[in-house]
Amino acid sequence: MIYETPRLVARPLTQADLASLSKTLTDPLTMYAYAHGFSQAEVQAWLDNQLRRYREDGFGLWALERKADGRFVGQCGLTIQQFRGESVVEIGYLLQRDYWHQGLAIEAARGAKAYAFSTLGVPRVWSIIRDTNLASMNVAIRNGMLVRGRDVKRYYGLDMPHLGFAVDRA
Repeated sequence: MIYETPRLVARPLTQADLASLSKTLTDPLTMYAYAHGFSQAEVQAWLDNQLRRYREDGFGLWALERKADGRFVGQCGLTIQQFRGESVVEIGYLLQRDYWHQGLAIEAARGAKAYAFSTLGVPRVWSIIRDTNLASMNVAIRNGMLVRGRDVKRYYGLDMPHLGFAVDRA
């Protein structure tokens, strides 16, 4: 276990999570901020990238399970991202659509923020969010973050404006 919240446990992803990840990452509605649902090859590459992050960075996106029944509900964690030419530690969250609108994303994001600040000693965390993703922006705001800038990322052949939300360790 990496961290826990009242309803969730965050733990490292494993190859055994591939089917659960596929349910999330292949869903075009869940992945609208990425402009497409992933192929199975992209899902495997995503998982491989998280496993690489664990080895190289010491953190990444982690599996989220409900404490009540052990069900996989999505992912949340920390990744190193580029924002306006700078490497930053980002809190990312991506839940299966069945678990939207239950307060789980903010619960998980607050847990990741606490882990970043108290365990890793990170001075500032970010959430870099596509400017059309209002639900994720609301999670960032509820996580105490303020907009600190704007950037454009090129992904899947598209220029995608993003807002950078951040909060500093107290």
